[in-house]
Amino acid sequence: MNAFTDHTDAGFSLLNTIAAAVLDAQGTVLWWSRAAAELLDRPAAEVCGHPVGHLLAEESACRSKAAGNAMPTAGRALLRHRSGGKVEVAFRTLPMEVPSHLLVLAAPTRRVTDWEQGAALLRALLAQDRIGIGIYDADLRSVRTNITPDRDDDPALSPGGRPAQVTSAPDAETAETVLRQVLATGVPLVEQEQPMRSPRARERQRCVSLSAVRLEDTQGHPVGVAALSTDATERQRVRRHLELSHQASVSIGRSLDVQRTAQDLVDVLVPALGDLAWVNLAEAVLNGDEPPKFRGGGELHLRRAAVASATGPWPAAMLQPGATVPHIMDWPGLRTLQSGEAFILPDRASAIATYENTPDLIPLFIPERGHSVALAPLAARGLMLGTVAVWRTERTEPFADEDADLLAEIASRAALSVDTARRYTREHRAAVALQQRLLPRAGTDTPAAETAGLYLPAGGGADISGDWFDVIPLPSLRTALVVGDVVGHGLPATATMGRLRTAVQTLADLELEPEELLTHLDDLVQRLAGESAPEHQDAFGATCLYAVYDPIARHCTLASAGHPPPVLVRPDGTVRSLDISPGPPLGVGGMPFETITLDLVPDSVLALYTNALIDRGRHDLDGGLRLLTDRLAALCRPARPLAEVGRRLLADAADPPPRDDIALLLARTRAIPPEHTASWEFPANPTIVADARGATVRQLAAWGLDDLTFTTELIVSELVTNAIRYAGGPVGLRLIRDQVLICEVTDPSNTQPRLRRARWTDEGGRGLFLVAQLTTRWGSRYSQSGKTIWAEQPLPAGSTTAQLT
Repeated sequence: MNAFTDHTDAGFSLLNTIAAAVLDAQGTVLWWSRAAAELLDRPAAEVCGHPVGHLLAEESACRSKAAGNAMPTAGRALLRHRSGGKVEVAFRTLPMEVPSHLLVLAAPTRRVTDWEQGAALLRALLAQDRIGIGIYDADLRSVRTNITPDRDDDPALSPGGRPAQVTSAPDAETAETVLRQVLATGVPLVEQEQPMRSPRARERQRCVSLSAVRLEDTQGHPVGVAALSTDATERQRVRRHLELSHQASVSIGRSLDVQRTAQDLVDVLVPALGDLAWVNLAEAVLNGDEPPKFRGGGELHLRRAAVASATGPWPAAMLQPGATVPHIMDWPGLRTLQSGEAFILPDRASAIATYENTPDLIPLFIPERGHSVALAPLAARGLMLGTVAVWRTERTEPFADEDADLLAEIASRAALSVDTARRYTREHRAAVALQQRLLPRAGTDTPAAETAGLYLPAGGGADISGDWFDVIPLPSLRTALVVGDVVGHGLPATATMGRLRTAVQTLADLELEPEELLTHLDDLVQRLAGESAPEHQDAFGATCLYAVYDPIARHCTLASAGHPPPVLVRPDGTVRSLDISPGPPLGVGGMPFETITLDLVPDSVLALYTNALIDRGRHDLDGGLRLLTDRLAALCRPARPLAEVGRRLLADAADPPPRDDIALLLARTRAIPPEHTASWEFPANPTIVADARGATVRQLAAWGLDDLTFTTELIVSELVTNAIRYAGGPVGLRLIRDQVLICEVTDPSNTQPRLRRARWTDEGGRGLFLVAQLTTRWGSRYSQSGKTIWAEQPLPAGSTTAQLT
């Protein structure tokens, strides 16, 4: 009833816009409609009984009636309005049952033109098949439409039908909802994409671009909706493919980790392209090496590198992440992948057929509800790195050739990222191996100190640089502590670090003073910079801190080349950074290095570190140094191992990962008890050689080292005799016992002693040769007041420091 009422009202509204008049044979107006009265503002009483010609604004076909001509059946005329204006109308005359009477119907020309154009537009739209037209009443029942069965035998929309007649219930409900919104609000709907599935074949999903406008009568009341639809399935597919391709280019390759890159690939593909995906990579690729070249089936040495599932956890029955891919039989699809081409298996049966000879592998490679799969190779630079597979389990439509082409494109880009990550893994592994070979043992235990060295690469292990630490045992139980930082990153910085560490060890063996050692090292860095390419010379440099600790004197001498100051933790828990005046970084040249010497009580802890430990990207070195001293005060306890303290410090520095690598060296000092040393001073007189031998024999007897008396007497005799003969006095003699027996002779000369082989006719020249034969090692060092020649002997078997004590 409502629909009928709406149509009736619409018809009356239409009739009310058409003026009507009845004329007799002479053209006299017999009847004048209300619409005619409103059109010219002339009531029926004024017009009826008068010739119609009086209403014309100009001579027209109607006036010719007075001349005896017949009234035209249709035409246009200008009528006079009561206000004096003119109204152009289109008219049509119709004969009536009463003889000689005519019915004249007229409407404003503009409105007639609109009706004609609207009718022509509607006819044109309904006649074509590219745009679906549906005109619905206020109950969304079809009034007129051009929607007919398509090539797949979808149903047609019949008059009075609803959208559910041509699409599945959920999609029809969505369409009706948006059309009712247009009907209620009057706001047009413009190109809204709607899924449309046939009620006869729900797996056939299309996308329709829907536009709709509200239809209103002349009074502005809504009477229905006009809907226009176009097939946007291909456009949607192209757009989705473009979006997926863009997302792949943005998301894949952000990491230099092979496995992370593979995971990024499957995360992009699921759920955008399929419901489940995996990546298999060659085991060699995961290790950073080039994959072996295979053709056909067999043991392909692949490993499941990454998986993704849109429906929940990865299925337990399928091959799990990290598992080795089992032996695979040869089949044409495998050869296709190995030749670098992607392909699809459109149904489950064709997928199962590939494992007809190995049915036990079906649960590992075919998901329970999988019905279509697309596969593509991961190949780059002529290397077959692995494969990627995407399954559809929930989506009803199978993969198409376009999907395989898209997967091949994405896989090709991803393969380049995987190969880049593989090569980085190989280079990083080489750099780490080189760094580990160049750095010393993590911990040492010497009579001078217990040490723990730790290294933290930049970026959580992603970058290797030139930071290093070193602990160098020196003669007379002394120990050198070194920490340094080379400018730059990567293998060049690591190689430079190795050269500098070797140079420091060589210079340390010469027993140079710290400031003198840094001066020689500065010259070396300048020379290395001069040998490098011109564009790299400005970036060549390093900082270094060199310290020598003497456990007998219990003092430490330090010098710095542009390096952060060390931190001292005393046994009582007090902590302070050492006030050291740093010289310029290595490679600057032209400026001296200064030293400081401080006394250290036993169990003091020295913390030497590189700049990144206190910087951490905040550019507040003072604040970072305060934080380090606070952490050392909290962590350094006499009973706590230094390695544990260092790990705790670096754990704090690793979150977030530092932008530069960190080297940390912790040293807990020890002291040689006074009773383990004995020293004398003699004048430059040949007669005192016997006194020196006698003092040595008595001291060895007191230490219970009688077995070393003979050789030690000879060593002391030769060294003291040479000092008196070539250097003068006074002559100092010192014996030190620990794990070895050390004999030192000091004289005021700076002349370098030389070891030579004497001829049989020579009366002398055999002293140092004899010393070298009787000791495990010997050497000399210089000071501002002369030199010291030292020699070491192993203790007799069974003799230890504890027994001597």
